[in-house]
Amino acid sequence: MANRNEGEGNRTAARAYDKHARDFVATGQVAEKARDAADAVDGPEGCDLERAEARGKAHAREEDKLLRPNASKGGGKH
Repeated sequence: MANRNEGEGNRTAARAYDKHARDFVATGQVAEKARDAADAVDGPEGCDLERAEARGKAHAREEDKLLRPNASKGGGKH
């Protein structure tokens, strides 16, 4: 069933993600990795990370406009 298209709400992918997230938490590395991420944002690569975040958010806004062409720019009610 790995090749079956489950469409929106893919349960197989959701289960796999949940398992990997639980496995990662069980390693005890969450706090360490959070510190590493904070250091990266505050360090030399911070500007690159902020630009990447802005690009991702811009893509989300563009997609939202395509899905809801009558949506107001101010982020009105959904």
